[in-house]
Amino acid sequence: MAFSNVLSLGILLALNVAMPTLAAIYNVGDTSGWTIGADYSTWTSDKAFSVGDSLVFNYGAGHTVDEVKESDYKSCTTGNSLSTDSSGATTIPLKSEGTHYFICAVPGHCSGGMKLSVTVKAGKQTTPTTTTPSSSSGKGSPSDANTATTTTPSSTKSSASSASSASPFVAMLIFYWVICFVLLLL
Repeated sequence: MAFSNVLSLGILLALNVAMPTLAAIYNVGDTSGWTIGADYSTWTSDKAFSVGDSLVFNYGAGHTVDEVKESDYKSCTTGNSLSTDSSGATTIPLKSEGTHYFICAVPGHCSGGMKLSVTVKAGKQTTPTTTTPSSSSGKGSPSDANTATTTTPSSTKSSASSASSASPFVAMLIFYWVICFVLLLL
């Protein structure tokens, strides 16, 4: 009995070490969301975006999230979007390295500050699993050749960093409880 408990704990430890790093979910603009007048350069300044992370844009009616080329980002040019969504809750999975550019395509909004550029570095390889496909244009995202996805995140951390890590912790805790219960039955 003691040997099986030690073996089981060893297996749990090995599984915990072998689990991949989980992706971060960033709420663009934190509590302000995707809005006119926000300073997204400051918002990104203390964040390190990695492949596998996701950006969640929360916004009201009358706004869009358009992924665009660098030249369209700099000039606030609309009409050439690589992907677009206007659902109010847009999740963009960051699946490739490089700089990704986003604007609101409503006239005057990009020049009013609704533009975001994020530099994505290699790193995490897992993506969040809480997304459902949706795109109003049907154009693919340059970061993954898939359309933008929309969702409302199930949990977010309300701190200076808007990356979410509560859900993976809860999942691991439940996993451990189930294993401990099974061990007690042995």
